[in-house]
Amino acid sequence: MIPEVHPSFKLNGRSLDHNGLMTVAYSYVKEGELWERQVGDFLLNWMDDFSYHTVFSSGSTGTPKEFRLEKQHMINSARLTGERFKLHAEMDVLGCLPLSYVAGKLMMVRAIELGWHIDLVAPSRNPLEKVVKRYDFTALTAYQVKHSLDYLYKSRKTIIGGGPVDQALVDSLNGRHTRAYHTYGMTETSTHIGVRELYPTYQEYFTSLPGIKVRLNAADCLIVDAPDLIDEPIVSNDLAIVKNDKTFKIIGRTDNVINTGGIKIHPETVEDKLSKHIESRFFISSEPEKDLGEQVVLYVEGDEMDVETAFAKAKLDRFEKPRRIIFVKEFPETHTAKIDRKVIIATLGKN
Repeated sequence: MIPEVHPSFKLNGRSLDHNGLMTVAYSYVKEGELWERQVGDFLLNWMDDFSYHTVFSSGSTGTPKEFRLEKQHMINSARLTGERFKLHAEMDVLGCLPLSYVAGKLMMVRAIELGWHIDLVAPSRNPLEKVVKRYDFTALTAYQVKHSLDYLYKSRKTIIGGGPVDQALVDSLNGRHTRAYHTYGMTETSTHIGVRELYPTYQEYFTSLPGIKVRLNAADCLIVDAPDLIDEPIVSNDLAIVKNDKTFKIIGRTDNVINTGGIKIHPETVEDKLSKHIESRFFISSEPEKDLGEQVVLYVEGDEMDVETAFAKAKLDRFEKPRRIIFVKEFPETHTAKIDRKVIIATLGKN
């Protein structure tokens, strides 16, 4: 299938139909910087006559996986986002995520399908800093939000995806003159299937998008039934609490659970407690320990610092408290600007 281009669609201020979009794509591929070549590659693939588009997961929790997403499912996802956030044709939106991964691709699909006026900028940690207009809608990672707080007013509605959002980030949104939302989804579902508002109203639970239902399996992992986005229900690796078939809360990933002395610790819970008390980037992991089975390990970016005070202020219990702290001068990152935990643990975890 060759997707249609909405007659109101604009890219960087230019109205483009199918032929115009293909011309721009070829130009990006031939003459653009790396991020622009990624845009061009995506557009050329999106506008071809295949029924599917190949995407890759970020690899932040393991080896990147390849998925074939049906273009119609991606279009359906774009429409659901437009409906959920009341975003219609001729809205001004900012594209600042890499188009090498699904979140950036879906911003472009939404713009083409819904007739948005999208401006593209190079992905960076503070993409709003130099833009000169106020956008109706922007998608950012939590890392980008943390570095863009003084500029969030340039986005009327901001969705934050790509992983957990800690309490420190939620608190920092106060007074930032944007309506901020946290999204939950996965590559297989063409990005988000659930949304919770963070500011100005705070919602603890996600609400699934129209036509999407959730439930738990016997292991308390979330099952997503989204027939407009994926042919079969998908079982996630995310432990969750489900209030009803539309409302849920994510506790953590099953493959992250630390069993220390017979007590199960969720790294995401410990990270959330520490988020207000450690300014540097950090994450919680584990390593084998002969008596406990596993022990909690804290990785911190930057020079050595006092973290014992942070442990006390966060009121960590004795099993949550890291038994080893590893300082890393600079965290390596994945292509989507997430901390590359896998690489860090593989190179430093046994030292």
